[in-house]
Formats: sequence, C-alpha cells, structure tokens
Amino acid sequence: MPFVPDSVETTIRELLVDVLGVAPATVAAMTDDTPLFGALPELDSMAVAGLLTEMEDRLEIMIDDDDIDGELFESFGSLVAFAKSKVRE
Repeated sequence: MPFVPDSVETTIRELLVDVLGVAPATVAAMTDDTPLFGALPELDSMAVAGLLTEMEDRLEIMIDDDDIDGELFESFGSLVAFAKSKVRE
C-alpha cells in the first residue's frame, strides 16, 4: 500500500517517540521552528542513522547519502519538509 503524504508529519512524530524515546507530550508540542539536532539530547549522531533507516521503512522512501546535511535535522519543520519531498518523488 503506497504511503499517504498527508500523514508524513504524524509519522515523523511517531518516529521521534519510537526511535529516540522522546516523551510523547514533548513531540506533540513541536512546531516547525522547534530545534532538533543539538537541542534534543536523544538525537545524537548515532541516533541519526536509526532515525533515517526507520524513515525509509515507514515512509517507503530512499534516502541517499547526498540528501543528508546539517540542515536536515535543524528543526522539526526541516525534517518534515525533507520527508514530504522524498515521499512525493
């Protein structure tokens, strides 16, 4: 079953809870401007790999090494925007 793009943000929120162990209330309160990398202690360099793998699995996308840069995890909004762009490809 193809992934439904409208649920990308919900999936990213679920990933932050499931993969990183961030409290559901914290994730629910995130806005586009909420900083991630450097602001969330759970999101370290090791956690990034697990998060990207789960994004690929749950969103049915492929993430190339060239896609990954510092801005990707800068904020919740940048991560959701990236995921949406990959789902639409």
